[in-house]
Amino acid sequence: MSGEWFRRFASLDGGSASPHRVTLVCFPHAGGAASAYVPLSRALAPGIDVLAVQYPGRQDRRRERPVDDIGRLADILTASVHRELRGPYAFFGHSMGAVLAYETARRLRDRELGGPSRLFLSARGAPTGERDPNDRLCTDAEVLAAVRRLGGTASAVLDDPELRDMVMPALRADYGALGSYTWRESEPLSVPFRVLVGDSDPVVNVAQASAWRDFTTARTTVDVFPGGHFYLDAQVPAIARTVADDLLGADDSWVAAASSAGRAR
Repeated sequence: MSGEWFRRFASLDGGSASPHRVTLVCFPHAGGAASAYVPLSRALAPGIDVLAVQYPGRQDRRRERPVDDIGRLADILTASVHRELRGPYAFFGHSMGAVLAYETARRLRDRELGGPSRLFLSARGAPTGERDPNDRLCTDAEVLAAVRRLGGTASAVLDDPELRDMVMPALRADYGALGSYTWRESEPLSVPFRVLVGDSDPVVNVAQASAWRDFTTARTTVDVFPGGHFYLDAQVPAIARTVADDLLGADDSWVAAASSAGRAR
């Protein structure tokens, strides 16, 4: 299963997902694409089935108009998750993806459509009633400066004028979505959170990331990794172990067929 909104990068035993295999739905960062999760997907296979969200306006969807509203994106993803996923699943969101993972989980709960059994929230502080000043970017120059400050592979792309022109529509839309996003107070979720953050992230500190604990009634665990905003690029093995330990150890019924293979990777 992939469909319009999801991409799978690691092969599955027997060619299809088992109803007992846990699925990890991964939400990319601003300007990012599903392929950002190729390394994590391969590190978690075959015990955990990774589906990466592909937003419009990038890679194989580059001819589509990007969505510049967090709420609208979350509404679409809520419907897609409910329609396409079977069996247990969790969400992993990095940066903007963390906001989308949370908002999608909240909509699934509010609409009584079930929802993820765990949220992994990476490189993003918990939302507040005020807009994050790091998201309020009004010009292309401000967006480009912000992306270069954060580092990661995308910053190198910006040095090539042709590649920069290709990625700018998605970056404008994503930062526009973040800049207009306002959290609306609601009941906390009731699923465990695992919060991940780099120790030298220039826009998110550990205290801001730890504030996610107020958004669930379940346990929140905070992990601090060496690195900046894109710490996960260099920490894939450690992150894969963290995810596998949580998902494969959380509920034996999730992994009756594949736990040994998943832990061995």
